[in-house]
Amino acid sequence: MAHKFVILRNGKLETYTDFNSIPKSFDNVISFEPDVPPEPHTEEQHEEIEKWPGRLAELMKRETK
Repeated sequence: MAHKFVILRNGKLETYTDFNSIPKSFDNVISFEPDVPPEPHTEEQHEEIEKWPGRLAELMKRETK
């Protein structure tokens, strides 16, 4: 599975698979589905997984509505 992020911008749904491609501002976060590999996780995977809550918070700050 790949990452899937859906936002609402200018009344249209936009889907992204790369977090860094999401625009700096938009109306709302609709769906936030980062790809989490199956367990057991390596230390590197744990470090990546732990970043996702902060990334969601960052997206929510970009919301304009």
